[in-house]
Amino acid sequence: MTLNHSPEEQRAQRILRELLRTGDITVEQMAKVFEVSPSTIRRDLRLLERAGHLRRTHGGAVLVEPSLYEPFRHVSSFGEQEQQCVGEKRRIGLAAAEMIANGEIVSIGAGTTTTQVARSIRHRKNLTVVTNAVNIAMELSHRSDLKIFMSGGFLSADWFALVGAAAIHSVTEMFVDKIFLGADGIHPEHGLTTNYPDQAAIHRQMLKQARFKIAVVDHRKLGMTGTTLICPLHEIDLLITDKGASQKMLSPFLSKGLRVHKA
Repeated sequence: MTLNHSPEEQRAQRILRELLRTGDITVEQMAKVFEVSPSTIRRDLRLLERAGHLRRTHGGAVLVEPSLYEPFRHVSSFGEQEQQCVGEKRRIGLAAAEMIANGEIVSIGAGTTTTQVARSIRHRKNLTVVTNAVNIAMELSHRSDLKIFMSGGFLSADWFALVGAAAIHSVTEMFVDKIFLGADGIHPEHGLTTNYPDQAAIHRQMLKQARFKIAVVDHRKLGMTGTTLICPLHEIDLLITDKGASQKMLSPFLSKGLRVHKA
């Protein structure tokens, strides 16, 4: 539920939601959806561009990619992973953000899919976001209506993640309504796993602080196992994945009682 009520504000929010889902839109497409003139949509896009939500193109608009990634373009593993299953991760992020209510305290762990969750909470108000991801904190830093709590710790530069004893200790100070975690694998027997032990350690502590625990994992990682355990499957309340996940892939998780949402 949003705090905006006028038709113009509601339309702008729906335009932004579609852009977050697909990555790009056209004026003609949006004019048909909302049954308004193309000039009305162009005005909406100008306002959204002014607010920093998108970049207008000839005949439409695309999402703005934060310039903070540019120095890492050719050296970061994050950048490589971000380009894989882009559409699926956007839809997972949007579905996850829909679960967040105004005024909640949420944790968002480091990772590419969780970054999409952070990007998709633009329509939520008065949140407190706890994260160990420098990039997520930077992307949300312009939001005056959000409070950002960052862990301390050492920087794992390839993933923009803060890790180590100081990071683990700092997140014990906050209890949260929901946590969103990505992973390198989720397996019905072996649980939620990663290939990065330092990240597993802080994400385990972040899980302990949360009332409701959500894994955001694209279909490629279903049935896979990383080298380090984050948590057993029974500690996860909900798995959000994409429509590339077949019933055969999901059945072992459903038989374990895990709730699954396909975005």
